Amino acid sequence: MTQQRTISIVVVDDHPLFRVGITSMLETLDGVAVVGAAASVEEAIAVVGETRPDVVLMDLDLGTGSGIDATRAIVREHPETGVLVLTMLGDDESVFAAVRSGARGYLLKTATPQEVERAVHAVADGSMLLGPDVVKRAVAYLSGAKSSGGSPFPELTDRENEVLELIARGYDNPRIARALVLTSKTVRNYVYGIIGKLGASDRSGLIVLAREAGFGQPDEGAAS
Repeated sequence: MTQQRTISIVVVDDHPLFRVGITSMLETLDGVAVVGAAASVEEAIAVVGETRPDVVLMDLDLGTGSGIDATRAIVREHPETGVLVLTMLGDDESVFAAVRSGARGYLLKTATPQEVERAVHAVADGSMLLGPDVVKRAVAYLSGAKSSGGSPFPELTDRENEVLELIARGYDNPRIARALVLTSKTVRNYVYGIIGKLGASDRSGLIVLAREAGFGQPDEGAAS
């Protein structure tokens, strides 16, 4: 009889209680072993480099860092490792930014243990798995993208177009947050999502791309 292989997992979350809780749950599953944990982008990259796990369970909000950055670095340096996002962020921008950064799976923290177990096995096998709530949002987004017209970037939502317009005008994240009445963290997530969707290398490249498409007619005080 062939012995079932053990799936090694690293848990990345900056909330200690959640990190301990999800680790305890994972350790009750057959064929699963948690081999490391991290609370920041830097720790995640280091621990994954040391342990070379099959799966990384990744939160997107890592305090001063982003799980998008951690995912991108891990996938680039260790393409054999699958990243499964487990987060409270269920908005379109976060989902698509995570997928564009290389994540193979995306679940909300409201997922059941059975859903997490199924996703862990799918990601470890090289498959892509999105949670049911995430799938609904993805279908709604794609349907809206197909029916929309007139925008240079139809893959962007209305809110993303608003953010891109202000980026093209030279606004930094705090000023965008004030202008659109958003939190700085939300703006940061929007920026990551836009960069991912449009394939820009960084914020400077995004500004060039946006201005070439007609965004960013400067207003008075835009650089102040």
